[in-house]
Amino acid sequence: MALLEVKTEIPAAAANCADDRLLELGLGNWSVLEDVIIKRAWLIGICANEDEARAQWNDLALQLATAGVEPVSAPTFRSLADADWRDSYKAHFHAWQFGRLHWVPTWEREKFVLPPGEAVLWLDPGLAFGTGNHETTRLCVERLVTLAEEHGTEGRVIDAGCGSGILALSAVLLGFKDVIGFDNDPEAVRISEENATLNGLAERVQFFTADVAGGLAAEEGRAQVLLANIQADVLMRFSAELVAAVAPGGTLVLSGILAHENAQVRLAFEACTPNWTVNARVMGEWSDVVLTRPR
Repeated sequence: MALLEVKTEIPAAAANCADDRLLELGLGNWSVLEDVIIKRAWLIGICANEDEARAQWNDLALQLATAGVEPVSAPTFRSLADADWRDSYKAHFHAWQFGRLHWVPTWEREKFVLPPGEAVLWLDPGLAFGTGNHETTRLCVERLVTLAEEHGTEGRVIDAGCGSGILALSAVLLGFKDVIGFDNDPEAVRISEENATLNGLAERVQFFTADVAGGLAAEEGRAQVLLANIQADVLMRFSAELVAAVAPGGTLVLSGILAHENAQVRLAFEACTPNWTVNARVMGEWSDVVLTRPR
């Protein structure tokens, strides 16, 4: 059966916003594809026929406009063989690495050779909300890898707002034994569990549905590493809960912060973390804030 692909370019800085809107609308046949090297992003939908494709695009375009996402170009429509539809993703997703951890598309599984002593997380755009290519996710995983190398893998890791589960699953591959992830979207939790199964890690991470306050309150004990890749206003709204959930000597990694928002987020968290060590990084248009609690 021939399928119909709809594709339009959107601003790279709007990729996360577009991804969020797709999740809210429950459009599982639409994805945001990103190339962080050239800083471009595309919105792609796979539909049964052209009538369905145009109807979905017209509705989605209105939803995106209300979120402030304006396409860079008019959408293109082309027939796509059912058996080959995933090939449209392959030009945009490639294996990448930081430290000893690799993130690799499933279609490269047969030819990928894992170096001794290193670990791989297999990713499938058909299952995940993302493949870790976005700067906000990279900021988090690079911090996570560095923390594991410098301080070991003892203690709990909590992934607040787990999305596709990439951060939580990466923590398991790095050697952390106590890993938890939650999201306020049940679909995100379902997809996180699918990604865990894809990687043979289904019994290694506890995923559940909750908002930030509820998810942190549900857990007994504090986190050695607390990862929160959430938009800036939500981070600041739950600053007290996030800070309180970090164990002595533990680290809070905040991402999903636009570079121009970094100072505001940092000030908000510094106000409730006296004597904590604080630093930040910028990657493209995005940034993180990392706070370490004194022992």
